[in-house]
Amino acid sequence: MTSNRHFLLVSDFDQTLSFNDSGQILSDLIGISDFGEKVQGLAAISLVQQGGELAYLIRHDPEFRGVRQRHLVEAGQRVCLRSDIPVLMDFLDRGLNGYRFSFFVISAAPKELIQAALGGIISADHIFGTEFDYDPDSGEVRSIRRVPAGYGKVAVVEELERALGTAPERTIYVGDGSSDVHVMLHVNNRDGFTIAVSENRLLARIAKSTVLSDNAFSILVPILEQIVGWRSGEIRAFFESYHLTLHEWEKARTDRVTIWGMSSIPRDAVA
Repeated sequence: MTSNRHFLLVSDFDQTLSFNDSGQILSDLIGISDFGEKVQGLAAISLVQQGGELAYLIRHDPEFRGVRQRHLVEAGQRVCLRSDIPVLMDFLDRGLNGYRFSFFVISAAPKELIQAALGGIISADHIFGTEFDYDPDSGEVRSIRRVPAGYGKVAVVEELERALGTAPERTIYVGDGSSDVHVMLHVNNRDGFTIAVSENRLLARIAKSTVLSDNAFSILVPILEQIVGWRSGEIRAFFESYHLTLHEWEKARTDRVTIWGMSSIPRDAVA
């Protein structure tokens, strides 16, 4: 009998599970038009770690001082998510014969925003985002408790590995941009597996696999192929068991995937 191999699967949030930058969504909500320029300015002087710009602006920029928890929740509700995240969660909950997965989100986006975006899909205790301390009277952000950006993501990954008792080589990290470089290098250096979901050139050189798709379920393609060891036919049949079709799959170092199917299915619809 095959024993279960337990994998820690970690994903970034902005432009990995979503299509947009949450900082831009929040800026549009509260009427700030130059968010991109502010982020570029912080990057140019290396004042904060990549990914932590929004947290810094909320705490220190006068235009963002009016941000309250309700704004973060509303911004999260406006986030456009990638397709079939619920189906992906269904699979991860079930696992495969000999494989089981614990899924977590680690992002520098505000925790309240991520929870609002993924409410009903991913439990709050599986989401790690920027945490603020609020003034009890005014509701204004008075300090930043934690920002999982840069090496901050590495710290959370290591915390999860200890808590779950998983080996470093069984950590899988999925990300999209330069703010994921530190954690991807860390995971790779300990023989874990990394997946890029964008054409970011720096990340593509670091990630062990790149998959480009609008569908969140697509991250299973390199996992099933390179970790589980399935062939193309088995992977296609697996997707069809979830009423999804690998309509286009350009096999190269980058997997370009188009999936046709339902955005969600009842739990009991799959054998």
